[in-house]
Amino acid sequence: MGDEIRMEKGGRLTVPPPAARTIGERPLRLASWSEHHLLFETGDADGRVMLSGTLGEICIVDLLSFCNMFRKSGLLHFTLGGGDKVLYFQSGEIVYATSTFPEEEIGEILYSLGKFDREILQGARQFAGGTTPLGKILVERGVITAKDLWSATRNQVETIVYNLFAFQQGSFAFVARPLAEDQVVSLSMNTQNLIMEGLRRFDERALYMQKIKSLDAVPVATGKVANDLDSTSQKMLALVQAGVCDGHELLRRSGAGDFDGLRLLSQLIDRGMVTMEEAPTVAVEGDLGEIIAIFNGVLTAMCRVVSVKNPQFRDEVSRFLRDLPQPFSYVFRQASLCEDGSVDGGRVLANLAGLEEGDKIRLLTDALSELVYMECIAARRELGASDSAELIKRVQEVSQRVQAVIGRRDNG
Repeated sequence: MGDEIRMEKGGRLTVPPPAARTIGERPLRLASWSEHHLLFETGDADGRVMLSGTLGEICIVDLLSFCNMFRKSGLLHFTLGGGDKVLYFQSGEIVYATSTFPEEEIGEILYSLGKFDREILQGARQFAGGTTPLGKILVERGVITAKDLWSATRNQVETIVYNLFAFQQGSFAFVARPLAEDQVVSLSMNTQNLIMEGLRRFDERALYMQKIKSLDAVPVATGKVANDLDSTSQKMLALVQAGVCDGHELLRRSGAGDFDGLRLLSQLIDRGMVTMEEAPTVAVEGDLGEIIAIFNGVLTAMCRVVSVKNPQFRDEVSRFLRDLPQPFSYVFRQASLCEDGSVDGGRVLANLAGLEEGDKIRLLTDALSELVYMECIAARRELGASDSAELIKRVQEVSQRVQAVIGRRDNG
């Protein structure tokens, strides 16, 4: 989004790789231009781009209010740091929303509400795909009820909208068109109410986090008691007293949802009943630790060599991690790249918690292999076949070493 592009002789343009991957081979149509801009649309698009630009002077509230005030129907697309979102408008009201942010996927929403554990979610994902949505599979398998799914879908749309208010940078495009019947979900949502609630949550969340500091920290009970706690606060305090888990897991176990969970935890801290302590360092050991160390060795080497030719390489890799589909996106959830290009092994293992050991190894290996494969393609592009040959050879050795670890475990 911030890449500078210069027009070559003959009017040829080379767009950044992320944009090229998004558009693919679809034809482009020049919709408008001036001395300050060019606007292309995909030739096969259903609907026309009515409004597009970058966030800044125009903010989220302006865009939502515009669609609401003029009773627009269509799709409002956002490309943001960390993922993409699409809001579906019907006569000015938000009727549905989608997101590529891993934490806003319906399975993660249900998991965050404490409806099931990670192993059940991963098992259901193995059956999802094609025309069968994950939510339907969970209902058919008796994991959740249809009412649970409806409530979670509403929660998902609200979460997608509310989380938008944290973004001051990104790009947007509104495509005006009638919505298909399956894109209109009867959630009885009012756009103006969503705007007001989103602004309130944005302000209050910042206040809560001033007290909590970091959800990576561990909530610890101080021993102070109170007799006037409501039932939800009592449940939260009991979970803190029960044992060590970080703030993320505490919110999930509480079943209160992200925002209300933050509010409850903040109130307990404010009253001196809970304090946040730095999480103990998790040693990445065993077969999983060895696999992460093997992959991190080549990831570090890739980052060091390719970044000399392309200083934006690490950012490109971060965007790739952002756009990974499930289940890989959940492996790397909240696991940002380290400065040297390696992945945070402790965070990755925390994301795999709850799975069988064999499933952990398989999913970890597949996810890291996907990342290394992407970096190999980038290395060939930036360095050429000859200069990237040594790195590619090292990648082949990584595959052999990882298979040796897996074979040793299976035979042991």
